[in-house]
Amino acid sequence: MEFLFILLALVLICGVLVVPALRRRRAGQDAVRGHQAAVDPAGVYGFVPVEQLDVRLPGPDPELLAAVTEARRTQDWKPASELLARTDATTAAELRWQRVQTLAGAAVQELAEAPGTGGMWLRHWRVVAPKDAGGAAVQAEFLVQQALRDPSSQDYRMILEEARSVCAEAALLAPGDAVPYIVRLGVERGLGSSEAEFQSVWETVVARAPGHMGAHLAALRYWSAKWHGSQDRADAFAQRAAGAAPAGSLLPALPLFAVYDHLSDVNLVRGLYQSAVVTQAIEAARFAVAHAPADHPVLPHVRHLLVWFLVRAERFQEAMDQLRKVDGHIGAVPWTYESDPVGAYATYRALAVAGWEAQGGARG
Repeated sequence: MEFLFILLALVLICGVLVVPALRRRRAGQDAVRGHQAAVDPAGVYGFVPVEQLDVRLPGPDPELLAAVTEARRTQDWKPASELLARTDATTAAELRWQRVQTLAGAAVQELAEAPGTGGMWLRHWRVVAPKDAGGAAVQAEFLVQQALRDPSSQDYRMILEEARSVCAEAALLAPGDAVPYIVRLGVERGLGSSEAEFQSVWETVVARAPGHMGAHLAALRYWSAKWHGSQDRADAFAQRAAGAAPAGSLLPALPLFAVYDHLSDVNLVRGLYQSAVVTQAIEAARFAVAHAPADHPVLPHVRHLLVWFLVRAERFQEAMDQLRKVDGHIGAVPWTYESDPVGAYATYRALAVAGWEAQGGARG
């Protein structure tokens, strides 16, 4: 199976898909050509066509999508402001964080597409309504995302320092809101702040939103080997959070994210994805998904990562079960880490279909 994924890396470059490990050459070729079973919403699996996959959101949020669309189309920031004003910082803390992230990401993307003019709606928002807590939070997250797009930039630290200041402003405008402090986690990670400094911010986050899955995902990255920790420290952080999780929490899925964050770029151990460590993390994530509220804002994130692991573990029926629940919106890890998120997701979806059929799965 690992050989297959090495081939897939070449496939995404060359535009040719080979699926030897699945022994379904014809199914793989059909998937690349846009086979109806893999991509046609009117086909047997009901999947969304590749050209309609939405990378902006991890799952459906019509109100957020409308606000993002309006901001891009007319540069009107008011729908976004009104949406965040309706998204309570206490009762909808996860949703508020996700909406802030998405709005900031939309502005970052627009600026990348049109340097100097893109995302002007966010600048207008801050100038016209400087006391709007939502606008301050979005601007702070925008600055963090903008800085982390290019850590080699000479303005990198200056942008993150500005983000830290805007976080403080947002916190004053919305006492009790965890979001400005969750944004600060990204600031401190990017600046390489000491463990004591990071822990101080983290304690403020958990005091406001102790079981916040999005916050835990943000903190996990600080403790990873790619940033300021190690695999052992990231695993320990994830396992502690999972072990203390209340009923209905998604935190038991956190170890799966820790495993993913520490996989080597090319792994030649065939049985890795059937190993005890990976299997336990998958099962914990499946348990979390099965017991979390159906409308949990972070639930699609966990389902998307499960798809990735389940396909690699050749557990195709379970992968198909997850795909049926998330297909259409793909703005989540692991797809967003790829240079071509749509292509990466479509490849795994096609592999799940081919593997499911190869194992005797019935269509429909």
